[in-house]
Amino acid sequence: MNDKQIADFFDPEAQKPASEDGCSVYKIQNETGEGIITRYEILPGIELFYNDFHMRDGQNQNKLSHPDVLEINHCREGRFECVFSNGDCQYVGAGDLAINRLTNETTSTAFPLSHYHGISITIDLNEAVTTMKQIENVLGELHIDLCQIAERLCRKDTCFILRSHNNIEHIFSELYRVTPKMIAHYLKVKVLELLMFLNDVQVAEYQEERRYFSKNQVQVVKQMQSYMIADLQKHYTLQELSKKFHIPLTSMKVCFKGVYGCSIYSYMKSYRMQASIILLRDTTKSVTEIAMKMGYDNPSKFSEAFKKEFRKLPSKYRKNLSK
Repeated sequence: MNDKQIADFFDPEAQKPASEDGCSVYKIQNETGEGIITRYEILPGIELFYNDFHMRDGQNQNKLSHPDVLEINHCREGRFECVFSNGDCQYVGAGDLAINRLTNETTSTAFPLSHYHGISITIDLNEAVTTMKQIENVLGELHIDLCQIAERLCRKDTCFILRSHNNIEHIFSELYRVTPKMIAHYLKVKVLELLMFLNDVQVAEYQEERRYFSKNQVQVVKQMQSYMIADLQKHYTLQELSKKFHIPLTSMKVCFKGVYGCSIYSYMKSYRMQASIILLRDTTKSVTEIAMKMGYDNPSKFSEAFKKEFRKLPSKYRKNLSK
């Protein structure tokens, strides 16, 4: 993608604060936070992007629509929401690999956990096919058929998701650890390794059925999440939430886990612990006061939950901050 396409793909407009041979850095910012995209030109027709977002909402609309561009996304950490033009919502979580043609038009994207770290690879099939032929002429048979990969994995413009697996983890874990000194050539090798894997992958072995959720369901679940975090002193039963937001109990639990990646109970417990970290760091409130604000009547139970989450007591955590 060129600079104009980057700005088209990410909304609001992408700023380009840095660039050097083969690498460009883009900054994305809106009222929900900011993100950094580091783009590398790997081979003619193939580009790789490191995505680091600390924001809730991404672009409002994918303005690119190209049947011959394949996009591969790997989520290292966080969660990614994609809303398609038909109103369906799809989610990609940690360890997932998503493969999509850019004709599969999206109306919005978001990050339900307010952070997302991963890698995107875009492949212009027309140009990259020629590149693969040139590489094969030098190295011999690679058996990489890019058009076959696209047709097999993205039939009818669907977003295809492979569940976390050792082979996928092996390929991408090394991409996240590569040193700047090695990056120029190493990325080429790893992208070719990924393409060889996708060329031969047996779909039935890796695919995990992923539910699509309606936009209305997702909106209700997000309203419920906002309601719960507005006052962390209060605890709500699942039955109370189901009744208040007029959503069947089973649908509510399934959709919430689909959006946020865990159960309502686990999400709220983790959210309270993260909120308590901020109060310990940025205020002089006592541990007892913080426990009460987090909805714990017993400070000892709060300290026990905190230690289980962060491996140290809240008093010890605060003491370490002052060192």
